[in-house]
Amino acid sequence: MAFDNLERPQVALRLDAELRHAHPVTVLESAVETFGDKLALVSSFGAESAVLLHMVSQIKPDMPIMFLDTGMLFGQTLDYRRNLAARLGLTEVRDLRPLYTDLATVDPKANLWQTDTDACCNIRKVIPLDTALKDFDGWITGRKRFHGGDRLSLPVVEQADGQVKFNPLANWGKTELDAYMAQHDLPAHPLVAQGFPSIGCW
Repeated sequence: MAFDNLERPQVALRLDAELRHAHPVTVLESAVETFGDKLALVSSFGAESAVLLHMVSQIKPDMPIMFLDTGMLFGQTLDYRRNLAARLGLTEVRDLRPLYTDLATVDPKANLWQTDTDACCNIRKVIPLDTALKDFDGWITGRKRFHGGDRLSLPVVEQADGQVKFNPLANWGKTELDAYMAQHDLPAHPLVAQGFPSIGCW
């Protein structure tokens, strides 16, 4: 189902009202029903990512999954991405990488992160993701309110930059996440066992 830019804010408001207390699986099912093949999931394959990826694998295993390979990820994350995708039967994981020409211009020595983390994230994450998501009307994130900061008031469904964004796990805390991981025997990210609570670039 296609929506023009004027309809999407109304769609987001309606869906958020309907789904703000719903189980994450119900949120995902509604997202798929509403947007079909124009829906993508963005995943870091990080510490808590297996929960949402498993849910998606049960509903639509061929959903496009956007994985940002910044060129500065831990090797364990790349291994986890390959192994978990294979285990869950996810067939459309897409590795998004920064353009070589952009890196050669902006970060030729791969040390921009030392002086300007925002610029580093922009070239390695924001630009590749924005480019990839242009083909979609809606997308799914793993953001959660318990992470704090500006996420404390995170809606389950929101409108952002002309797209509808779903946050199925917004209401879940660590207790629910850990219980789901145990119930479905999902493998933890290997760095979690080493005490990393959050896993991004090295």
